[in-house]
Amino acid sequence: MPFEPRRLTDPREMRALAHPVRLALLEALAHAGRPLTATEASELVDESPSSCSFHLRQLAKYGFVEEAEGGAGRRRPWRLAQLGLSFSDAGDDPQLTLAATALERTLRHRYLARAEQALDSRAALEPEWREVTGTDQFVLYATPEEVRELNAELVALLTRFHDRVADVERRPPGSRPVEVIALTYPVDRPDPPG
Repeated sequence: MPFEPRRLTDPREMRALAHPVRLALLEALAHAGRPLTATEASELVDESPSSCSFHLRQLAKYGFVEEAEGGAGRRRPWRLAQLGLSFSDAGDDPQLTLAATALERTLRHRYLARAEQALDSRAALEPEWREVTGTDQFVLYATPEEVRELNAELVALLTRFHDRVADVERRPPGSRPVEVIALTYPVDRPDPPG
């Protein structure tokens, strides 16, 4: 599965995705590296099979997942339609802005909740994992074009590992899911006096 993030431009797609259970299902399918039934997914996302079945159908309606071969009903396996999503609220459409903001807020809450959970459980990690777990933060002075280039370079760097998400066989021994969060946004800073 090539890494070509799907560009979301429709507010309805964004609203459909801005749901914690649906995001959890997409993540479960990505981490599983294989199709999952609603029942299998329910065990991974702590939801009922009927709830997962409903949300998988909603994800399919908007093209985020698709039916895999074999099975029917709750035994029907689902797979990701593709890995990676991107979206922006750039433009003049207020509905797009609202939907993109809601989706980004939901995503950030999920990311930061996992980061907090990882921090709380870091002491239980093996020393080699504690050594590579951390937080980096930078404030840059950059133009929009430079930030666009920076984001593209970060994505290019991180997509080196993409094939391991899509293909379980490519995951090296001792590997585990590692989340890298990159948030870029302008910061309002007051000018120094004088």
